[in-house]
Amino acid sequence: MRRPEPTARSEPAAPAPPSLVFGRRPVIELLRSGRPVDRLWVAEGAAGLAPLLTLASSQGVPVQRVAREVLSRLCGSERHQGVAARAAEVPLLSLHELLEQATGGERPAPGDRTSAPLLVVLDHLTDPQNVGALLRTAEAVGASGVVMAARRSAPVSAAVVRASAGAVHHLRISRVSSVAEALERIKEAGFWVVGAEASAELSLWEADLSGPLAVVVGAEGRGMAPLVRRRCDLLVRIPMWGKVSSLNASVAGALVLYEVRRQQTTR
Repeated sequence: MRRPEPTARSEPAAPAPPSLVFGRRPVIELLRSGRPVDRLWVAEGAAGLAPLLTLASSQGVPVQRVAREVLSRLCGSERHQGVAARAAEVPLLSLHELLEQATGGERPAPGDRTSAPLLVVLDHLTDPQNVGALLRTAEAVGASGVVMAARRSAPVSAAVVRASAGAVHHLRISRVSSVAEALERIKEAGFWVVGAEASAELSLWEADLSGPLAVVVGAEGRGMAPLVRRRCDLLVRIPMWGKVSSLNASVAGALVLYEVRRQQTTR
């Protein structure tokens, strides 16, 4: 039996372009970040936007009021909370630039616990929600930068920006062609590389994580690629007491990052 042709109404909306940011918290963080914003759209009848509009006005951002359904089509989603903004693309750095900025141009001193830099390395994560959540955690712990695979991984899309609650606007990000090669350069810059691995002998709580570190979070399902795993100086596992054998990538990454920051600031 031949399937009926889909009607125009049943076709999914086109995804929002990376330069379009929507949702109240992501738009506020965008305005606070200093990235150029050339237009703000507000749904007619949307309430509670006074602080956001005041911030936009102080920066001279033009505001256009549109029907809610128009805004939904523009965003490719109804989850815009009544506001969207068009900004310059999320700026990306070369790995050299990121390392220079993360270390102030100086090689981190081994065991430096006063201002130890922290890098987050994402090894081919493909779920925008996971990537966004990890970027949000990276910003929350004050990470010095984030390194992501340029291919076979989620791009810094509107969905990632939204999932990060706008944290992406405050991060240094570099996308690299080879995560394994990037780890070699990171190590040459004075960082120890720590990978989260469920089968590791050493527990997260037993490891010394107090120096300049790069934390690697593996892809959903398969974890770190073998070559990336071999580049790690240390593998750590998160203790598990329940019946499930693993955690969501963004949850596991958050636990490791917070333990690293705890040790870097208290040891």
